[in-house]
Amino acid sequence: MNAPEKTLGADPTILRRKEGPIETLVLNRAAQYNSIPGAMIEEIRIALEEIARDEGVRAVVIAGRGKAFCAGHDLKEMMANRTHEFTRELFDRCCRMMMTIQRMPQPVIARVHGMATAAGCQLVAMCDLAVAAESATFATSGITLGLFCTTPGVAVARNLLRKNALEMLLTGEFIDARKAQAWGLVNRVVPDAELDAELKRVVDAIISRPRDAIALGKKVFYEQIELPIGQAYDIASEAMACNMMLDDTAEGVGAFIAKRKPNWAS
Repeated sequence: MNAPEKTLGADPTILRRKEGPIETLVLNRAAQYNSIPGAMIEEIRIALEEIARDEGVRAVVIAGRGKAFCAGHDLKEMMANRTHEFTRELFDRCCRMMMTIQRMPQPVIARVHGMATAAGCQLVAMCDLAVAAESATFATSGITLGLFCTTPGVAVARNLLRKNALEMLLTGEFIDARKAQAWGLVNRVVPDAELDAELKRVVDAIISRPRDAIALGKKVFYEQIELPIGQAYDIASEAMACNMMLDDTAEGVGAFIAKRKPNWAS
């Protein structure tokens, strides 16, 4: 990851780094453990929407600079603007940003080190995949301040079993990376020194597959997952039929039959 970084906005709270088909978005408020104020949430959303339109980007990595992945919302900002109108707009803005991750065609992978708390834990849960260092810790810790993490709970409850999700939400206690993996919050856990190497293995596997099939598959996965099983199969069957019509699919199946390596067009 040695490509030059570019910043967004007047203050460098977000850094972007593009290396070939991979774009990395780095949260850059290290002194604040990468807590995300409202303006930064909007910057992240805008950056993700821009990346989503770039067909040259095949995978997106979200990372944090400093000692933590993300400590959630900026509590000082929230207390300085403690009105229902401000707070509701802040959380609506955050939810729009989180949904952008799910709706963009490229797979998004969280690179997690240090702590991921509250909205930071939500960010991990909303990413399509997550690779974590052994030292990473996770919590929906709002309840320890009297603020139940209802919006992080939406994402966490869609990754974990209900009782595991509720344990995090009701206690606010931290879980370690191995438990996060066992509970379904992250995909892989490796020693800290191996985090980037493992992340590269995951990303390389994704970008070696055809772009159009990945984009179609991600879209349909999230569409069907919330539906009754009959409707889910209807959507999935149509998607398989459409997928079969793609040039890359013809190439991939033909290459398998001919026992050769496929030459993807996308």
